[in-house]
Amino acid sequence: MAKSPSDSEINEAFEKLSKDAEKSGYHLNPDSGFTKDLIRSLLVNQDRYGYQACPCRLAAGKKAEDLDIICPCNYRDADVVEFNACYCGLYVSDKVVKNKLPVKSIPERRPAPEQRKNQNENAKTAQFAYPIWRCQVCGYLCAREKAPDLCPICKVSSERFELFG
Repeated sequence: MAKSPSDSEINEAFEKLSKDAEKSGYHLNPDSGFTKDLIRSLLVNQDRYGYQACPCRLAAGKKAEDLDIICPCNYRDADVVEFNACYCGLYVSDKVVKNKLPVKSIPERRPAPEQRKNQNENAKTAQFAYPIWRCQVCGYLCAREKAPDLCPICKVSSERFELFG
């Protein structure tokens, strides 16, 4: 059975995640009680599985199957761009923080288990599932449908990205 993290462990993780998020152009949800509950669940998953699986998704308990939902998950960027928050609401956009917009329900973007299995098998034979975007300023690479609104490394806007390869 996973142990319940102490308040000091949660506060320490909150400070670290907050600093990391801000450095990367993200923000943690400004509702600190809600955010600390999510962090508590991340720490429980860390103890239970050995990695911080998203607290709002059902983890398989096998790291290879859960790689896409280890926080920050593979879907965070697209969720924040489209809905101003990630699926669980831990990460939010500037708009939420500055305009105090409420975080709404985010639809699940993660493919069903059978689709994920097929994607993994197709990825072995195909080149890439998504176009590769390169930040022309710092060289940051990402694979997604469109370039991010803001580079998480150097903070330039999407027009500074080019299709790569």
